[in-house]
Amino acid sequence: MATNMPPHNLSEVTDGIIEYINDNEITIEELMKHIKAPDFPTGGIIYGYQGVKSAFETGRGRIVMRAKATIENNEKDQIIVTEIPYMVNKSNMIEKTAHLINEKKLDGISDIRDESDRDGLRIVYDLKRDAIPNVVLNNLYKNTQLQSSFGVNNVALVNGIPKTLNLKELIKYFVEHRHDIVVKRTEYELKEAERRSHILKGYIIALDNIDKVIELIKKSKSPEAAKLSLIDKFKLSEIQSKAILEMRLQKLTGLEREKIIKENQEINKLIIKLKKILSEKNIRMDIIKNELFEMKERYGDKRKSEIEHSAAEFTVEDMIPDEDMVITISHQGYIKRTSLSEYRTQGRGGVGARGVITKNDDFTEHLFIASTHNYLLIFTEFGKVFWKKVWEIPEGSKISKGRAIQNLINIETEDNVRSVINVQNLSEEDYLNNNYLVMCTEKGTVKKTTLEAYSRPRVNGINAIKIRENDRLLDVKLTNGNNHIIIAKKSFRKNLFKFLLLDSN
Repeated sequence: MATNMPPHNLSEVTDGIIEYINDNEITIEELMKHIKAPDFPTGGIIYGYQGVKSAFETGRGRIVMRAKATIENNEKDQIIVTEIPYMVNKSNMIEKTAHLINEKKLDGISDIRDESDRDGLRIVYDLKRDAIPNVVLNNLYKNTQLQSSFGVNNVALVNGIPKTLNLKELIKYFVEHRHDIVVKRTEYELKEAERRSHILKGYIIALDNIDKVIELIKKSKSPEAAKLSLIDKFKLSEIQSKAILEMRLQKLTGLEREKIIKENQEINKLIIKLKKILSEKNIRMDIIKNELFEMKERYGDKRKSEIEHSAAEFTVEDMIPDEDMVITISHQGYIKRTSLSEYRTQGRGGVGARGVITKNDDFTEHLFIASTHNYLLIFTEFGKVFWKKVWEIPEGSKISKGRAIQNLINIETEDNVRSVINVQNLSEEDYLNNNYLVMCTEKGTVKKTTLEAYSRPRVNGINAIKIRENDRLLDVKLTNGNNHIIIAKKSFRKNLFKFLLLDSN
C-alpha cells in the first residue's frame, strides 16, 4: 500500500508529542496549536489551511505549495523567486516556463534567468513594459510549478496492519513505540547490570579468599578442573568461576580491590534504578520527554515554510482598482486601454489634444469606456466570439497604437474584429437572462440570443453565429429585449447593413 507523509518541523513535532504525553485526551485541534502544518526543507508558502486541516484530522489531504516570490523594480519590473515548492526540479521548471512563453500561453515575461549561487536560490523573471506584475505572478502560479501540491496519505503499519492515521494517532503510536523501546532498552541494561554484578560478587569472594583460591588453582590439573573446584569450594556459579580464572594478577592489588567494591556498589544502585523504571510508567514517560527535549535542543530549528491561511481562489480584481478605462481598437486590429484620467475636458473653442498615432491606412474603429473589472465580448467577421477582461488588455498612453489583437486572442489571420460588447458581469443570473445579443450579417441574417448563452468564457472562443459561404458578420448589439431595431441598407455597395438599437421609449 502507498504512503506519502510530508516532512514536519522537528521543534513543533517535539512540542506536540510532549503535550500528548502530558494529556492523552488532548484534541487534534489543540495539537495543531503546536504542530501548525508540514514544514518543507525548500521553504516556500503553504497556500491555504484546509488541506493541512484535512490531513491532520483524517490522514488524507491536498496541501497546496507556492514559491516565495517578490516583485521588484530595477529599471523594469521583475519577479524574484527565492524559494520553490518541495520536490520541484528548478531546471525543469524554468525550461517548461520558457516553453509556455514561446507558445504564448504565458504573457508579460521578456526573459528568465537563473541567478542561484551558493548563497541560495534566485530565479528572475523580467517583465515586459506593459505587463501587470501581480497578473503575471498569478499566471505563473496557475500554469507553472511555482505552485504545486503534496498529496498527504498517512498510511502506516500498526501491529502489522496498514492503517490511515490522523495527527493524534500518529503521535499515539509513536509514543507507544518509544515506550516499547525504553522498556526493551531498560530490560537489556538491567540484564547486563545484573550479569556484571554477579561477576563482581565472584571477584569479591575470590579476593576475600585469595590464598585459598591460588592454592586451589595451583593444585588443579587443568583449567576445567580448576573451574569445577572453585564452584564446589566457594559455591560460585560457572560464570563467576570462569571470570576468576581469567582475572589478571593486577586485580589482586589493594587499589583494584577498592575499584571492584565501588563498581559493585554503583551497579547495585543502577539495578535498583532500572527496576524502578520498569515498575513505574510515569518514569518511563519522563525519560521519553527528556530524550525529546534533548533532541529538540540539539537538532531543532525554525520553521522554513510560511503558512498563508486564506486559500480562496486568487482574483486579480482584488489587486486592480475598479476604474474606468478608454478602450481603443483600430481598423487593422490594434487594441489598448488608457486611463480615463489621461483625457481632460476642454472648454469651448479648444484646439484638441494629440490622439493616437496610427499608420496612414489605419484608423480608430471602436472606442468606448469600460471598467477594468468588466468583460469584453469580441465578435469577428467569421462569427466567433472571444472573452477578455478589461484589465487583460495591454495599457498604453493615448498616443500609442496598442498591441495587435492576434496576440491576445486566437483569431484567424484573415478574420477581423467587427464588434466589441462591454458587459458588466457574467455571473448574475437575472442580468444574463434579461439581456440579449442581436447579430446581423452582410447577407441580412439576423439572430437574437440571450446573454446567458455567452456567459461561459473559452480560451479559444466559440462560434456565436453560423456564417454561410460568401457572408460575414457585420455588427452585434446588446439589448434588453424591449428595444426597437432599425436595419438600414446602404444602396449601390453590396448588401451592407447597419442596424441601430433605439430605446423603447
